[in-house]
Amino acid sequence: MQEAKKNTAIRYVRNAGGPVLGYSESSGVRILQQDGLAFKDLNKDGKLDPYEDWRLPAEVRAKDLASKMTIEQIAGLMLYSSHQAIPGNMGWFPATYGGGKAFAESGAEPGDLSDQQLAFIKDDHIRHILLTRVQSPETAAVWNNNVQAYAESIGLGIPANNSSDPRHGSDTSKEFNAGAGGTISMWPESMGLAATFDPEVTRQFGDIASKEYRALGLATALSPQVDIATDPRWFRFGMTFGEDPQLAADMARAYVDGFQTSEGEAEISDGWGYGSVNAMVKHWPGGGSGEGGRDAHFGYGKYAVYPGGNFDEHLIPFTEGAFRLSGKTGQASAVMPYYTISVGMDSKNGEDVGNAYNAYLINDLLREKYGYDGVVCTDWGITADEGEDITRLFPGGRCWGVEEGYTVAERHYKLLMAGVDQFGGNNEAGPVIEAYNIGVREHGEPFMRRRFEQSAVRLLKNMFRLGLFENPYLQVVETAAIVGCPAFMEAGYQAQLRSIVLLKNEGVLPLPKKKTVYIPKRSLPADTDWMGMPIPASEEYPVNLDLVRKYFEVTDRPEEADFALLCIESPRSTKGYSKADAETGSSGYVPISLQYGPYTAEHARETSLAGDSRDVLNRSYKGKTVTVSNAGDLEAVIDTKKRMGGKPVIVSILLSNPAVIAEFEREADAIVAHFGVQDQAVLDILSGAFEPQALLPFQMPAHMKTVEEQFEDVPHDMEVYVDSAGRAYDFAYGLNWSGVITDARTEKYGNRR
Repeated sequence: MQEAKKNTAIRYVRNAGGPVLGYSESSGVRILQQDGLAFKDLNKDGKLDPYEDWRLPAEVRAKDLASKMTIEQIAGLMLYSSHQAIPGNMGWFPATYGGGKAFAESGAEPGDLSDQQLAFIKDDHIRHILLTRVQSPETAAVWNNNVQAYAESIGLGIPANNSSDPRHGSDTSKEFNAGAGGTISMWPESMGLAATFDPEVTRQFGDIASKEYRALGLATALSPQVDIATDPRWFRFGMTFGEDPQLAADMARAYVDGFQTSEGEAEISDGWGYGSVNAMVKHWPGGGSGEGGRDAHFGYGKYAVYPGGNFDEHLIPFTEGAFRLSGKTGQASAVMPYYTISVGMDSKNGEDVGNAYNAYLINDLLREKYGYDGVVCTDWGITADEGEDITRLFPGGRCWGVEEGYTVAERHYKLLMAGVDQFGGNNEAGPVIEAYNIGVREHGEPFMRRRFEQSAVRLLKNMFRLGLFENPYLQVVETAAIVGCPAFMEAGYQAQLRSIVLLKNEGVLPLPKKKTVYIPKRSLPADTDWMGMPIPASEEYPVNLDLVRKYFEVTDRPEEADFALLCIESPRSTKGYSKADAETGSSGYVPISLQYGPYTAEHARETSLAGDSRDVLNRSYKGKTVTVSNAGDLEAVIDTKKRMGGKPVIVSILLSNPAVIAEFEREADAIVAHFGVQDQAVLDILSGAFEPQALLPFQMPAHMKTVEEQFEDVPHDMEVYVDSAGRAYDFAYGLNWSGVITDARTEKYGNRR
């Protein structure tokens, strides 16, 4: 045993053949010596308890600690904080410092804990914290150490399990080398990973991302999102691995293996260790079949429907992917059900309630039939009362199916009895304790104590297996060296290149360097984001012209250009509901369009498949007309084609959803599609620095008629677009310089169409 020098207020003790122990000088924790080894006396009682003994299995340690915890402490462990920004002035929710002062006025450092964080850690016993924006990797490391030191000083010394939604998306305008070492590595979105059709790319992403997560103090990833995207209108479509269940399963398995697996000296036991990050796979039992493509973050999209009788196929990415890993950790450590009510899928109790509230879906199906014993955590905000404005995410909860007749505490109780362990986005322990008391009255205290300890063990195992009890602290210098290091940036950039799909190429690509390009500005009207927040109107170049000039000459005169490049997006439509429509006395339900021109839903259903007596029984939007907010993208392509006088027009399209590209395909000599990459990656494709190799992970619809007629729950069921060269834009289609790609990937996955 050898003690290392302290780093700020943290001291380190190294065990020969065992873990390094990190503890705060100010926490009151001391080191116990036994059998020539060192252990942390986390509860400060002067003796070695089983949960403090790092030689014991995680299960044994978790059960011992759970038995020592009060109901109040377990209730806090069951909470998952609302979104936290570091520092708090960058977040969605107001944060104060130093007893009620704004961050700028408080004199606080960026890595200090806010008043709210101090309170929910101490008073509500929260140990699971969700991070959003952080000022820098160094700030994240300092904040992590402050959180861990504070948690270590309280009660049983339980560390914080910090977490994050996906944070490796690309800053499109950054040049690759400009980002090296300066930020977290940049990778394709999930749909882009799927477009590689290579699970090894996804596994590599998980492996690198987990290293960066741990260097930031993050021990849980609220990902991957493995819902099969069987309705092309869903606004979360691009966050998935596409519509095919087998491809999604293979990508899910690779993603979770990459995040959870520790190897070599980093491994503690069974693949878990100091390099592992818990993966919370979502959204059980699949959220991609919302009626009409609507999303269940909002009450108007609460129903998932199965007109094709295809419920079981939505389980495949979980049961054959995230729950059947190739690595030693075996299965994803946590699962998040979606907000949706899976209409008619409860074959036991006949309940149409949100998935997390449904005892059949959680206890009978997930736990018993599929043997899942990891953590089940609700999606965020499902226990709070519904808000008055159904088009806004905040304020208000998403308690679908139990909006009426339940108190907040009774909702927590129903969730507990359904098999849920944790409540997302809830910072207050009070309702969980009330739920415990309800259970005591119904089942007796021994029953409820066992039920609480059952969840506590599941939650604690995910912390013990990662070594958080031994050393949750970070070295700021190491964090800076790991996060966004050049090797990780390079790997992410190569994955971006591999994710770009060449849809059309009429002998134009690759382009010689130093040709002259005309790039029109892109105009967008004022709009609102998915949370209902305003987006100002804009008119600007859609790419970084300084980057473009490293490849081509740039002109603002079409007559001087050799070719034109237009950078557009898939249509930005409504989310399926309009307050303006409702104010006219209509239902409020409107189409979601995947075309740029005005769309009238002539082929929509006369009667919706699901309704709500407290809202609207028939949610049909047949005959209504909508126009997407970026209709100008189509106008720009058509106008540029005219202005170029027959010279090549190239379209780069960001596909958040499939698009009806029949409206402009004939105007374009080449079309490249991507799912969120840096500008430089697109330019490397156009200039021939990299030969395209990606494939479409979904079908591109021929028209909106087929979108309306397809079943929300069935993949591969649309009439696909056939371009002017006779090529069908189907699942697993893509071009390279030689033509349509045919290889082992298309052989494995393409015949599933």
